[in-house]
Amino acid sequence: MPTQRHAVWWRRAVVCALLLVTVSDADAQRRRGRGGFGGAIEANVPYDGKFAFVRLRYPEYEAAGWAFDYPAMERNFMTIVQDLTTIRPHVRGSNVFAMDDRALGQYPIAYLSEPGYWYPTESEALGLRKWLQKGGFLIVDDFYFNQWMPFERAMRQVLPEGRFVRLGADHPIFDSFFTIRSLDGMHHPSTPQARAEYYGIFEGNDPSKRLLVIVNYNNDIGDYMEWSGEGWYPVNLSNDAYKFATNYLIYGLTR
Repeated sequence: MPTQRHAVWWRRAVVCALLLVTVSDADAQRRRGRGGFGGAIEANVPYDGKFAFVRLRYPEYEAAGWAFDYPAMERNFMTIVQDLTTIRPHVRGSNVFAMDDRALGQYPIAYLSEPGYWYPTESEALGLRKWLQKGGFLIVDDFYFNQWMPFERAMRQVLPEGRFVRLGADHPIFDSFFTIRSLDGMHHPSTPQARAEYYGIFEGNDPSKRLLVIVNYNNDIGDYMEWSGEGWYPVNLSNDAYKFATNYLIYGLTR
């Protein structure tokens, strides 16, 4: 994490850095088709103490929603993290784990995509609960409108006493690296009627304690990061997605 004297420089640099990002997975993305997943799951990177991006996998009842934006989003995001922070993550590799995989316990942060299609088994719910209680931090992303109901049911299996709290821009997670002064403005061009909302589940349901889960509702930062080098979306949305994602990562690593 940068010192105070470097903070202003980093914030000014981010736009230039993002515009210079090259997406070496572009050909693979085109083969898969925009927004979908048609490739094989890559081998997980061996554990070596370096930060590795973790994506959670669930059974594909209706769609492979857990894999949307994979693996280009991970590669682009880790490139930004490497360029803008002192973290030296795995850039060309990442991990995919089932929620009850014991190896998940080696990693502090995990990402869950399209939770409206997530129906955890008892084993998966228990595995994720233990990971969260031991210090894990979960980022939930890419779902809209009536997908909230199945997601909420699933989270009740994981954290039966957990309570969703809507977050404002004054929460520390929005100032952990970049200062995000407003939570307005993030909306997907394909769903302009949706406005992003941010929810958290806190340890002991106490907002003064650490967040266990950050929820991006009516939002899809993964999609913006996946296609940031392709010109699909306005650059401000891609920039904001990287800012939110970087803040989440820094928060999860320092709390």
